[in-house]
Amino acid sequence: MALVQTVFIWAAYAVALAIVALIAAIFTYTYQTPRERSALISTVAIIALTSLLATVLLLPVDIALVSSTTSKYGAKKDWATPEEVHNILYTLKIVYYALYSFDAVLCLLIVPFTYFIYEEYDEVEAEQGRQTFTGRFFGALKYTLIFVILVVAIFLVGFFVPVAKDRHGGHLDLDYFKRLLSENRGERALTFTLGLLITLGTLIYILYTAAGLALLPVSFIKSAPSISAPQLAETTHTALEVNRERQRQLEGRNTGRDHGVPAKDQRELEALVREERTLVRRERLAAEAQGEGKSFIVRAWAKVCAVFRPVKLIGGWLLIVVSLVIWTSILITGIDKAKNSVCKQHCGYILGNINIFQPVNWLFVKCSSVFPVDYVLTALLVMLFFSSSVVGIAAIGIRFLWIKVFEIRKGHTSPQALLMATVMLTLIMLAINYSIAMMVAPQYAIYGAQTFCSNPPRHPGGQPDCSKHPELIVPCSELSDDINSKNVCTPSVISTFLNRVTINFPVFGALSFWAQFAFLAVFLIVFLTTLFKTPKLSLSDFDQDAEADEEEGLLASTGRRFGATWQDIRGKTPTSSSGEGSGAA
Repeated sequence: MALVQTVFIWAAYAVALAIVALIAAIFTYTYQTPRERSALISTVAIIALTSLLATVLLLPVDIALVSSTTSKYGAKKDWATPEEVHNILYTLKIVYYALYSFDAVLCLLIVPFTYFIYEEYDEVEAEQGRQTFTGRFFGALKYTLIFVILVVAIFLVGFFVPVAKDRHGGHLDLDYFKRLLSENRGERALTFTLGLLITLGTLIYILYTAAGLALLPVSFIKSAPSISAPQLAETTHTALEVNRERQRQLEGRNTGRDHGVPAKDQRELEALVREERTLVRRERLAAEAQGEGKSFIVRAWAKVCAVFRPVKLIGGWLLIVVSLVIWTSILITGIDKAKNSVCKQHCGYILGNINIFQPVNWLFVKCSSVFPVDYVLTALLVMLFFSSSVVGIAAIGIRFLWIKVFEIRKGHTSPQALLMATVMLTLIMLAINYSIAMMVAPQYAIYGAQTFCSNPPRHPGGQPDCSKHPELIVPCSELSDDINSKNVCTPSVISTFLNRVTINFPVFGALSFWAQFAFLAVFLIVFLTTLFKTPKLSLSDFDQDAEADEEEGLLASTGRRFGATWQDIRGKTPTSSSGEGSGAA
């Protein structure tokens, strides 16, 4: 039974890996510009995104495996001998170390090398045969050596830096906390490196993920078009005829003039020409949205998208509720830790018990007893944070201070920008891993649904028996010093990793903890601003691609009005709509 359960848990993880690999591929090909698409950069980006998502999605596997060793009566199962439990934890440690190490190598070495090898390419020299792959390889390797030196320096610092000596105050003599103290220097170096990367990721997470979490649900609602594709085509055609007729009038009126076209008429003509280009492009987009000149499948797909427009509207409101619940849960946990942490800043605000009801944690703990329900919920939560990070990066752009270095837009992202975004997402996901495990669902992330039997009556054989005394069954806790708790409760590997970082290097724990309040503040500011003020684009500030993107927003796959949806399904507009649409055009 134990083997079947373990195989099922790992099989669910394998399915999740296949899904996240597909999501990573879709993200890469959706955002990268087709004109500059590179097989090497696409491959590296897909592998990096898959690895970082796989790291976070290992959490529910971790919880399910350690929870499977206990029964509902607060005792270890017969098969869960100390050797079996050790084997489970050892396997998880290997997978975690492999994924975290791979993430670090990708972020600090492979992605920078790929960036430099792409930058080394010179199209003119390549056409003349003066540039070889070997030359590009060693040129990129030369620049990557800087990052190699950086990685070595980080590990050396982590290897020799002393762990925190100030361990006074607050239950640090308990077994749970003693097990977190690193004495092995190699493990200390990995712990320091992980803590440093999490701290760097948290700084990016505060700005981009918080803004994206606020913008994502609101964008679902406010990006909906108020006009259907047929109505847009009709009104655009009418406006185009009016525009061209006015141009003919101006040209006819000024034909044969000795002094040329007056300045006033010249300015009007130039404005009409610019408007004509916009209307022609809008007419083409409306025709494409209706599938004109395309196959039956394309036209059918356009109508299916129109049918499901209200779903996206409802999804936007649902995401608002979910985002606010997550925001509230992080705030509750933050207040609870700040007030009730057993050792405050000395151990990174580790919380022994949940003292205030926290909705997300409660939901995950309840669902953890029925795998894979909690796995599905965790996957959805991770994808929400990931999507929010992508939205935040796309909205803000990749900046150095206030200067925008790269822009992230669908179909217009350069290879260099894609690699930079991949590095940012890797660091952000490490911060998200901390946030989910330590703030969003802290009790679930440490013990799941594990319980133990406190002061139980005994069987003749000496085993604790709570089957007839459910009132003696209590949740596992870091603060419990009961002998049964030591024998039954097994903390998850991920919580041990993260708590080891915060207790050995409290500065990382304190920064990561207080940064959560900054995250909440940024979310609230962006959310309230977006609710009351819809951002408007000025076409004069953008290139033609950006202008086209804004026009495509008119034909987005969502809609506020059921009338527009019905018109898109029928493929035509009622006769009464033409007069109304002319004003919109």
